[in-house]
Amino acid sequence: MSDIAPEFDLRATISQLFVYPVKSCAGVALQESLLIESGLEFDRAWMVVDEAGEFVTQRQLPRMALVQPQMKHAEMVLRAPGMLALHIAYDRAEAPVRATVWKDEVAAYDMGDVAAQWFSDFLSEPGRPQKLRLVRFDPEHKRLSSRKWTGDVDAQVQFADGYALLVIGEGSLADLNARLVAAGHGPVGIERFRSNIVLAGIEAHDEDRLEMLHVATGEGEARLQPVKPCARCPVPDIDPATALSSPEVGDTLRSYRADPRLDGAITFGMNCIVREGVEHMLKVGQPVKANFRFDE
Repeated sequence: MSDIAPEFDLRATISQLFVYPVKSCAGVALQESLLIESGLEFDRAWMVVDEAGEFVTQRQLPRMALVQPQMKHAEMVLRAPGMLALHIAYDRAEAPVRATVWKDEVAAYDMGDVAAQWFSDFLSEPGRPQKLRLVRFDPEHKRLSSRKWTGDVDAQVQFADGYALLVIGEGSLADLNARLVAAGHGPVGIERFRSNIVLAGIEAHDEDRLEMLHVATGEGEARLQPVKPCARCPVPDIDPATALSSPEVGDTLRSYRADPRLDGAITFGMNCIVREGVEHMLKVGQPVKANFRFDE
C-alpha cells in the first residue's frame, strides 16, 4: 500500500535541469538526466585541485566560470577562451589519489598531465602561476552528506559541497530580479545559483517550505527530500559570462534572505537528497507534487 497522500498542497513542473560536471566550472543545461544515488549523473564528478589535493573553486579562481563543458556520447569536452578543447573520456581514469573537498578527504583518480596543464595554463594569472590537477570522484567511495541534516539517512554525494541536488523555484529568481531592478540593477540568470532542478509554477521560496518532492517519471515515482537551505557564498556575485564580480546580488540577498535555520546565513534554494528513484530519468516538463511543512 502506498503511503503517499492522494492530495498535495502544491503542484509544480521541472522547467530546467543542470549538471556541473567539473565542480565550480560552467553548468550544462539538459532536457533529461539520469538520477543516481549521489544526484544527477556526472554532476560534480570531476574537480580541480591544487598541489596539496585541496579543491579550488570560483571563490579563489573566478575564471573557472568560463570553462564550458559539453557532454557527448563517450566523452566530456571542455572549452575556454583562448584554449584548445580538452577531451576527457568518460571511461578514463589514471592514478588513484586522495582529494579534499571541505573537511572530507575522498578517493579519486587523477586525470593526467594534459588536463593538469590545461587547467593550470587557463587559470593562472600574470605573476600568479597555478599548479592544478583535474581529478575524478571514485564511484566506489561513499561520501555522505551531514547526518545533522539528513537524520538517519545515509545520503550520498560526490564533489558537490554537501548534498546531492539543489532545487530552486523560478518564483524565487523572479522575486530577486524584481528587487534588483527596483534598485537600479540588471536582472540575473538562474546560472548564477548553480541549481540542478528549477521548478516552475510555485511562489517565491516555496521550495524552502516543502516536504518530500514527488516527481512523476517514466519509470514510476522519484522522491527527493529537501533537507537544508543552501547558504550562499560570493559565487552568485560572479557574472558567468565574464567571470567579473560585483556585489549587487549578494547585497540584495542580504537585505531579505537571512535564514534563522542557519544562524542568519544568507540562503537561496534548498539542498535535497535522493530517497527513491535511482536509475529514473528526470526530464524537463515532468510534474512535481509536494506538501508544505508546518514544523516551523
